[in-house]
Amino acid sequence: MLAARTGAAGGQISEENPKLRKLSGFSVGSKDKSPKKAAENGKDSSLSPLGQTQLRARQLALVREVEMNWYLKLWELSTEHTTAYTTGMPHRNLGKSGLRVSCLGLGTWVTFGGQISDEVAERLMTIAYESGVNLFDTAEVYAAGKAEVILGSIIKKKGWRRSSLVITTKLYWGGKAETERGLSRKHIIEEIVRAMTHVINQGMAMYWGTSRWSAMEIMEAYSVARQFNMIPPVCEQAEYHLFQREKVEVQLPELYHKIGVGAMTWSPLACGIISGKYGNGVPESSRASLKCYQWLKERIVSEEGRKQQNKLKDLSPIAERLGCTLPQLAVAWCLRNEGVSSVLLGSSTPEQLIENLGAIQVLPKMTSHVVNEIDNILRNKPYSKKDYRS
Repeated sequence: MLAARTGAAGGQISEENPKLRKLSGFSVGSKDKSPKKAAENGKDSSLSPLGQTQLRARQLALVREVEMNWYLKLWELSTEHTTAYTTGMPHRNLGKSGLRVSCLGLGTWVTFGGQISDEVAERLMTIAYESGVNLFDTAEVYAAGKAEVILGSIIKKKGWRRSSLVITTKLYWGGKAETERGLSRKHIIEEIVRAMTHVINQGMAMYWGTSRWSAMEIMEAYSVARQFNMIPPVCEQAEYHLFQREKVEVQLPELYHKIGVGAMTWSPLACGIISGKYGNGVPESSRASLKCYQWLKERIVSEEGRKQQNKLKDLSPIAERLGCTLPQLAVAWCLRNEGVSSVLLGSSTPEQLIENLGAIQVLPKMTSHVVNEIDNILRNKPYSKKDYRS
């Protein structure tokens, strides 16, 4: 269960909207062991926070590979029996927990119970599941609760093993009554850390994390959990894309190193801005043309928005050279950050989802040279002098 900062129902969920900065919550399925303090070996002052996280991720991947090979040998199986092998979908640990999640997940904001029909929602989930996706994200506020119901109904109809899925939901905006929203114990069954511990102890969730919390707030929650022998958060759900980098590339690596909190990111296409459809303005049939998305239209037509569109045009030749679309390049760029446990996709059509899932094939092409090319165009790479290893 994610305790997250989020916006009002149906409204903008963006760091740029100060009026909508409220808390919310998230629940995941699998048992957790409290993250242990990382070993202090191999301190290299030349490694940035992101570099430290990527090194640790590679080390964990090697350990995971050894464990998997041992397990397969024990039961006389081969890698052909694993989901990752049959679908090509990489899986990563959620922070330093033992929970394995597909590096691409499917989100339900705006789409399920709203923009698309139940039939299309089922088609999207089927495509994702058959492509190796095991992470599905929703929230109680999405479509006034309908998104959660639709997602659950599809899982039941398809007969998928619940143990093979990781379902995350977020709490804060519930009903209209004061007691039906927020993060009070009455709403989510007292204070956030105590309430989340209760939810997990009662078997209603297996992990909890945060969404849109500051690094200081996450650290405070962890400290409270340790002080009173409760369960700490395992991940932060944060916005991350070509034009939003600071939090995921500077702040979260520090939290990963210190307390094991991983990153689950959303909006890899910046609410469609990186899709390329806004290159010549706002099409009438687009999301930004809707009245309730006036904030998105204002962002696109602003001076900064025009600069972003120019940068996207400069990135197009790189995508063409790699044999992919601009959205695939953008998603693969997010995935190249090994500190990211999973990237949540939001699609309204099967074609969009299939295209975005194709980013997995682009990931091996994201060499340091390509990443540097992209950085030279974006010119927004965050830098931190902080040495958090002590």
